[in-house]
Amino acid sequence: MNKLVGNGLKALKKKPITDALGFVMYEGPSVLDGAPIVVIATMKSGNTKTGNMVQVWIIRSDMHPVTASKVGADEAICGSCAHRHYNGGACYVNLGQAPAAVYRAYLAGKYKKLDLDSSENPFAGRMVRLGAYGDPAAAPFEVMDYLANAGIGHTGYTHQARHENFDPRFIKLCMISADSPKQALQWQARGARTFRVAMSGDSMFDSEIECLSETEGTQCADCGLCAGTTNTAKSIAITVHGTWKSSFKTALIATTSVA
Repeated sequence: MNKLVGNGLKALKKKPITDALGFVMYEGPSVLDGAPIVVIATMKSGNTKTGNMVQVWIIRSDMHPVTASKVGADEAICGSCAHRHYNGGACYVNLGQAPAAVYRAYLAGKYKKLDLDSSENPFAGRMVRLGAYGDPAAAPFEVMDYLANAGIGHTGYTHQARHENFDPRFIKLCMISADSPKQALQWQARGARTFRVAMSGDSMFDSEIECLSETEGTQCADCGLCAGTTNTAKSIAITVHGTWKSSFKTALIATTSVA
């Protein structure tokens, strides 16, 4: 299938589904490079940082996530992100765990293809996390816009704002992931809200607040500030975390002007 599942725009109705593991929202070419990808929304999560949000995964549909990372084929879902493991980066996602499990379940046909023209709305009353793995901007904007508006709120991040195929409408839905303080200020000056990963002890700008998961232990499901320009809060900064955090050094990331 090389299309949206349903029209992606029809108003949601009120009949919830509570027993499904997840749903295939899109199968088709990556917006970034045309390779085959799939967008899957899973319904339950034990992630202690985010809380039990609907988790949206953007993965290659034709190869295991670990394999895709090793050979660089994850460019279809992560673009040229400096934090890809293929680039020796510090991405916090353990590809052999949740992404691998989602891929196996997808191959086994355990996720229903959601017909958006039906009365089903499995996301009603839920918070949605765009991009538990993979960049939301790798998928058509209409897919992510639908997911962002299907529940009571969403979070989302994108590293693709400088990609030649980037849809600027994602600035509304997603925080722009900034790889340096300079990039953060440049994107903020252009009207975007940014999410900046900082080294321990780094200072914040007046335009930023520290992620509430660090300062107050608030789960993303209860916070919801990382919703692009649909939220008017300050931009967000967080101290580097995850298994690969020792690989993260902002001084080693090339800072490119966004002007």
